[in-house]
Amino acid sequence: MSIIEAYNEAWDTGNVEALANIIHDDCVFDPHVGGITMSKSDILGFVSGNNTPTSEQNRILFENDEVGVAHSIVHFANDSDSEAVLSFMRFKDGQIISMETGATPLSDDYKLVGSE
Repeated sequence: MSIIEAYNEAWDTGNVEALANIIHDDCVFDPHVGGITMSKSDILGFVSGNNTPTSEQNRILFENDEVGVAHSIVHFANDSDSEAVLSFMRFKDGQIISMETGATPLSDDYKLVGSE
């Protein structure tokens, strides 16, 4: 299983232990909102909390031993619009060492092309 597939599965199932094994201890996450930088413990906090975002249409656009690029539709528990999220990840020792996202907000009634 690829690193991104393992990350998505751990996130979607709320498996904090598996996620902790996938994320490097020195991981830095630069999300597309808030101008903040998050750590491994911040990421794990999302999964163990009550406001875990959910995703669908997860796609791996590119992945090798050094980097990965993924895209998904993310739904947030705080009633904000769903977003189309592009993630860029760097890997070290088979784990995610850094992640950065960019996103486009979607309306509540969005429809993906070809999904009708």
